[in-house]
Amino acid sequence: MKFRVTLLPGDGIGPEVMTAAIKVLQAVSKRVRITIELIEKPVGGLSIDQSGVPLTDDTLQSCYHSDAVLLGAVGGPKWEGHEHSLKPEAGLLKLRKALDLYANIRPAKIFSTSLEASPLKKEILEATDFVVLRELTGGLYFGEPRGYDQDKGWNTMIYTRPEVERIARMAFQMAGKRKGQVVSVDKANVLECSQFWRSVVKEVHRDYPAIELKHMYVDNAAMQLVRNPRQFDLIVTSNMFGDILSDIAGIITGSLGMLPSASLGEKYALYEPVHGSAPDIMGRGIANPIAMIASVSMMLTHSFRLKKAAEIIDAGIAKTLSDGYRTKDIYTPGDILVSTSQMTDSILKNIDQIFNERSLNTKDKVVRL
Repeated sequence: MKFRVTLLPGDGIGPEVMTAAIKVLQAVSKRVRITIELIEKPVGGLSIDQSGVPLTDDTLQSCYHSDAVLLGAVGGPKWEGHEHSLKPEAGLLKLRKALDLYANIRPAKIFSTSLEASPLKKEILEATDFVVLRELTGGLYFGEPRGYDQDKGWNTMIYTRPEVERIARMAFQMAGKRKGQVVSVDKANVLECSQFWRSVVKEVHRDYPAIELKHMYVDNAAMQLVRNPRQFDLIVTSNMFGDILSDIAGIITGSLGMLPSASLGEKYALYEPVHGSAPDIMGRGIANPIAMIASVSMMLTHSFRLKKAAEIIDAGIAKTLSDGYRTKDIYTPGDILVSTSQMTDSILKNIDQIFNERSLNTKDKVVRL
């Protein structure tokens, strides 16, 4: 069995964590006897430097002809002075829209062995395990008209019924495989767009009577996430609110370097760590590769349907953290401080060990669901 993956290392620490992802992909593919063709393309600032635009037609065509896309990070101060359409982030937004990646899945799960990495109290964090489901191709980030002049700036927050319906249905379907609880986050007390959002979510909920639905204003949701994150199982929300709330989850896990994500559409899928390009630590070998490696795990689950192999990657990460290994962003006194490559090597070692223990080194079939 063969899969094609377009790699978009991007800017800053993107190439460094992408190297870790490639090593994990290669190791796992040998174990489950699949072939993964890797095609590397530029995006973001690198693409601007090479071609003058943040996303070329060549890169986009490669994504169209792939089973999945794996992205590192984009952006940096070098390109901040560019006009909006020529900034690295514009390439990422264009990519999401072109691939119709309307649903962004961002899990936030606490590893019991890394509770000390978060500034929140252990008793607040323990057993936290929730998902932020963010609508990704509508709302304020894509609404028109938009712009600014010397006297004012303006953006348009808009959602259509089909956009809200499809993300709501995905939320209720995902919740049915978890604890059956959905919190829909909006700002319906102020914004007409949010009033529409809440109304449509309620309508869709009628088709899923077994799922518990609650509504919460975004400012309260932000407070509750740091006050009592265990109360959440699945949060569904709009593009901008999801961007903010999923980054707050970085505080819960101790670092954005721990958070993977999957952006899914009807046909295409893109996987990326939540963290940015972190140009301040670029080239120093201290970036945390866990979010990127966990994004590979999500790719195996959602795009390749290799759930057991994905679970082994997750277990390899957990074992490495249990052994005390930490990159600088999650280090506390008493831990073992390691580099990006050392963290990757430890995870690879544990993945290999767990494959052996679970007897998944098959010789005659692919390990699937």
